[in-house]
Amino acid sequence: MSMAKRLGSALAPRAVELAPTLSAAFVHQALEKAIAGVGPLPSAASAADKQAGQHPGDLPGAIHDVIENHVRYAGAQGFVTNLGGLVTMALTIPTNITGLALLQCRMVAGIVHLRGYDLEDPRTRAAILACLLGEERVLAMVKRRELPGTPMELATALVHDVTLDRQLANEVASELITRAAGKRVATAVGRRVPVVGGFVGAGTDAFVTWKVGRYVDREFLPRAAQARQRR
Repeated sequence: MSMAKRLGSALAPRAVELAPTLSAAFVHQALEKAIAGVGPLPSAASAADKQAGQHPGDLPGAIHDVIENHVRYAGAQGFVTNLGGLVTMALTIPTNITGLALLQCRMVAGIVHLRGYDLEDPRTRAAILACLLGEERVLAMVKRRELPGTPMELATALVHDVTLDRQLANEVASELITRAAGKRVATAVGRRVPVVGGFVGAGTDAFVTWKVGRYVDREFLPRAAQARQRR
């Protein structure tokens, strides 16, 4: 674990105090808005379908564009919400976490939609939340039997375990808060040079979003192909 990650874990309780509403309910709201659309952002499915229309017969190309678009969005909001370093922590941590949760949920939902999964299915929604934890944490949780399976296995389970919804939402909230607190350690120099924090925040949020997108791209087989494998 990196120094920023370790310090982020130590600072996470303080971040929770600064953002007390960032809990399971907040994560579910972000997922709902990501799927349905909010403000200038159209729904995850319609945005993904637009990319598919620009890449007829080239699903990998469409998914690549979905990922790249959201990496750019994440970088932009990461720059704005990380200006000022530790000085503005109380104001910007909630905004940064909210924006990143919404964008990453939207990206993952768009990819799994293009792969043929029903975004209204609670199993798919549980899988989307699991993806936000990142591959390493998911595999560790599966190994410890804290999760019954990988995201694709959750999405294709015979039945949906309703207890997973709150568990995954809480895990995602904790992970996002820890990452945000860790960035504040890395951008402490921003107290003197505020723009530095913006660039570090942009790079970090963009990179994490790209990693999540690549993980989802590898994890989810097209729904039809997955169904054939189970026969």
